[in-house]
Amino acid sequence: MIVIALGANLETKRYGAPQNGLAAALRHLTATGVTLKTRSNWYQSAPFPTADQPWYVNGVAEIACDLSPVALMALLLSVESEFGRQRNSRNAARVLDLDLIDYNGEILNKSAVDNGPAVQLPHPRLHERAFVLLPLAEIAADWRHPENGRHIDDLIAELPPGQKIERVCE
Repeated sequence: MIVIALGANLETKRYGAPQNGLAAALRHLTATGVTLKTRSNWYQSAPFPTADQPWYVNGVAEIACDLSPVALMALLLSVESEFGRQRNSRNAARVLDLDLIDYNGEILNKSAVDNGPAVQLPHPRLHERAFVLLPLAEIAADWRHPENGRHIDDLIAELPPGQKIERVCE
């Protein structure tokens, strides 16, 4: 199972509201040969860690592709850039954030080099983020963390407190 997380809290020039930009990013990925198998509902979440910026729209998608984890990460970063993402500071507001969460249970810690971006699998902070785990549980109720084997329900039960998140009615 290949899982990506999607998030945005700023409008894009071309697509408008964050939710529209996220849907457009999924369409863009499918146009490059990535198959969208399923997608969670969208969720609104307060910035985490807490910050003075708009709430995010988040979701996760299960995809299929013939790309390696490194090539897929490069594609995700390329799409972010095409949508106007600028990486000025960590946890800054953004028009698009695409994270590779799980790639068929692989465990990988690759530094960025000339021939590709850094990739860490599973995503190193997924277990801390309600905006990843709640949508993931929606599409993969039996998912287990590749490193420690913990069931998604247990990870959700142990989320750090104070994360504000609600499902968006579509």
